[in-house]
Amino acid sequence: MDGVRIKDLYTLEESMAGELLSGFEYPWEALKEIGYIIKKLARHLDLDIYEKKGDEIWIARSARIWPTVSVTGPCIIGENTEVRQCAFIRGNALVGNDCVVGNSTELKNVILFNHVQVPHYNYVGDSILGSYAHMGAGSITSNVKSDKQNVVVKDYINNEKIETGLKKFGAMIGDHVEVGCNSVLNPGTVIGKNTIIYPVSSVRGVIRGDSIFKSQDQIVEKEEQ
Repeated sequence: MDGVRIKDLYTLEESMAGELLSGFEYPWEALKEIGYIIKKLARHLDLDIYEKKGDEIWIARSARIWPTVSVTGPCIIGENTEVRQCAFIRGNALVGNDCVVGNSTELKNVILFNHVQVPHYNYVGDSILGSYAHMGAGSITSNVKSDKQNVVVKDYINNEKIETGLKKFGAMIGDHVEVGCNSVLNPGTVIGKNTIIYPVSSVRGVIRGDSIFKSQDQIVEKEEQ
């Protein structure tokens, strides 16, 4: 299936986990290993840059963490990142440099590459977001199917599918993706680089890079500027 491999979606140099992620073919294969990845990376953190703030919690000294934030480890929060009021980081969260985790946003079992913004009322679970990805206010990743069956990645255009063996799988979001406000990314969504999702969308399956998602039946290629 085209466009869903790690090399298709992410600039690996934009995450401290890039080298470890390169060992997987598909990004969702890393979901079960995020906690391990964080613990392995933590052993080599520069303690002039990072400070251990609790059990398996490492936060960059340059990060701004508001006083009402709740953080559970294992977790690494990168340099110059801002985590705003009432954010809830539930563990297995690797947050890159220059990110924004917004007010009342919840993270669980995620990797956010550098420069990601999830700034207002977002739920991001069992997902990987590429560099400069942005989720509009109220947009979420839905990570469990209503029938509780394993998630399948589906390419509806080419009628292809990949069995993941995972019951919890939110979204794999490529670099420079813009997700519109109040959108839902259904379990197993994969969005290619440089794609725009219209506000109030319900998205499922594989969405090609350099696209504009207006609805599930209206996905168009972006025009060159």
